[in-house]
Amino acid sequence: MRRVLYIAHYFPPIGGAGVQRTVKFVKHLAGFGWSPLVLTGRTLPETRWTPDDRSLQDELPDGLVVGRAEAPPATKAAANRRRRYEAFVEEGERLLAGAGGVDAVLVTMSPFEDARIARELSQRHGLPWLADLRDPWALDEFQEWPSRWHRAWARHEMERSLAGAARIIMNTPEAARRLRETFPALANRAGTFITNGYDEEDFRGDVPAVPPGAPFTLVHSGYFHTDAGLRQRKHRWRNRLLGRLEPGVETLSRSHFYLVQAVNRWLEREPSAREYFRMEFVGVPSEADRQVVREARLEDLVTFTGYLPHDECVRRTRRADLLFLPMHHLPAGRRSGIVPGKVYEYMASGRPILAAVPDGDARDYLATAGTAHLVAPTDVDALSRALATAFARWREGNTPGADWRSEAVLPFERRELTRQLAEVLDGMVAERHRSGGTTR
Repeated sequence: MRRVLYIAHYFPPIGGAGVQRTVKFVKHLAGFGWSPLVLTGRTLPETRWTPDDRSLQDELPDGLVVGRAEAPPATKAAANRRRRYEAFVEEGERLLAGAGGVDAVLVTMSPFEDARIARELSQRHGLPWLADLRDPWALDEFQEWPSRWHRAWARHEMERSLAGAARIIMNTPEAARRLRETFPALANRAGTFITNGYDEEDFRGDVPAVPPGAPFTLVHSGYFHTDAGLRQRKHRWRNRLLGRLEPGVETLSRSHFYLVQAVNRWLEREPSAREYFRMEFVGVPSEADRQVVREARLEDLVTFTGYLPHDECVRRTRRADLLFLPMHHLPAGRRSGIVPGKVYEYMASGRPILAAVPDGDARDYLATAGTAHLVAPTDVDALSRALATAFARWREGNTPGADWRSEAVLPFERRELTRQLAEVLDGMVAERHRSGGTTR
């Protein structure tokens, strides 16, 4: 059994989207010949983005070694970043000393500064290191920067930081293509993408029963980006002048802002549907999220659940009558390099999906799965028509997911994705041996 030092800033008992990829890889790696040791930080304060979800600890393998660095939370302050870096390296050294030999280092990012931790430990111990990017860093079209200079500097830092990695994994085909195109010097190490996915074990058993007489329920799982979208809209000219966002990108559509307009437009045409329709937003809402609902006068139709453990999120996904997937708007001819993590679990559920998404990998995957109503992110009329269609099918008693192509979803199962990760790790170690490098 080979061993990998797995550096992960987000790790249980922290929950949320940033933890799922790591938990599932750590859960399944031993089945493919790799035993992980996890290097993480101390438990972070519970916030909207770092909720407590102790249920995820139940998925970790027995005997897993976890080292928690006594480090401050990641911030932009230089002194704080230095202390955090030193604490992680110190704890990493302690883990490596007690491991009896390690074959590779893996760092999952963000925070992107953690590449420095992996590089340092790799150099000290003669180990190859793997950079696993959960987000595209400076190539992320959704990211807002203080200025175009900051974006350019981030690209410089991205190329410099990844230069020493033996392999670089992006999590979508488009992101991997951009990396190779933008940084030709890294192309020979960036030929691999491993998507996010779903765990088949989470979807075993019958679909949770819906009480008789229950309304037609639209469910959204995860966070909205209402605050950022409204801020962008308010300062659009300043953003354009400073180059904070890529031209033509709108972030507000990655929320329920256009959905509530579409709901009102649909209910104006079919007022009787109001009695049978509800929306359930699973996740921690901001005040702006609630204000959008109040201004649309739809408070009686909406439930904000707050954060729920992952297993409960899956349960609600599996019994939804319609799943809502909003993404950002992009100009014509531009493909998104992002696929939100919820896409894979939505597809695995087999339930109908109202997907307000731009061109890109997410749209391609959803089209192949067969269960999505695909519309442009800001097209209120199309959203309204899709709502009406899904509701009519529900009223007619049509079986949800009748068009589901389960074979299109199988490549995104977490065990299969972990197999791909193990192959990358195996290749790194074999290459190090061929080049005369040392591992244990």
